[in-house]
Amino acid sequence: MSVDSSLGGVVLAGGYSTRFGETDKAVAELDGTPMIRRVVDRLARITDDVVINCRSEQEAAIREALSGAEASIQFAIDPVPDRGPVGGIHTGLEHSDFEYTAVVACDMPLVDPALFEALFERARGRDGAVVELEAGWLQTTQAVYRTDAMARACAETIDSEDNRVVAALEKIDWATVPEAELEDISSETFESIDTQEALREAEERR
Repeated sequence: MSVDSSLGGVVLAGGYSTRFGETDKAVAELDGTPMIRRVVDRLARITDDVVINCRSEQEAAIREALSGAEASIQFAIDPVPDRGPVGGIHTGLEHSDFEYTAVVACDMPLVDPALFEALFERARGRDGAVVELEAGWLQTTQAVYRTDAMARACAETIDSEDNRVVAALEKIDWATVPEAELEDISSETFESIDTQEALREAEERR
């Protein structure tokens, strides 16, 4: 396991999963394993410490889903539920004790740990590294951020008129990593499984 002592991890799980149906997608199983467990197990290859951001009513089910995980787990409960990704990132980073933190959404169970290693290298000396996908948009919920800088930027953004993560990025110094440069990274890493249909399609490919 390649672990860096200056890199922590945050998993975002605090959304209401409205597109997924009545089930919390964080604990929904992909091929017999909860999606959040898959994410945490992959993060454990690059960091020993993972923060789970979620709502208070999710904690018990997520703890059960993560029982036996190799990483050291702590929970960062949203003080105000579902304030969007920028709120989740802020809460999660507030609980990270590391200079840099890899952030990933719980509905990305195929995340490639090698991506975070690549982003970490690009982020060193700056406030973060974010992939610009070939479609032209930024993958802000599978990125590496300098913990203190991004936490402050999110805090300043949460209550603003534009409370998107990209608005927080405008307040920090971050590196853009074009998707085309990620030749050795699994093409599945950015796959978001946020509907039952997407889950079925992912299971059919296993």
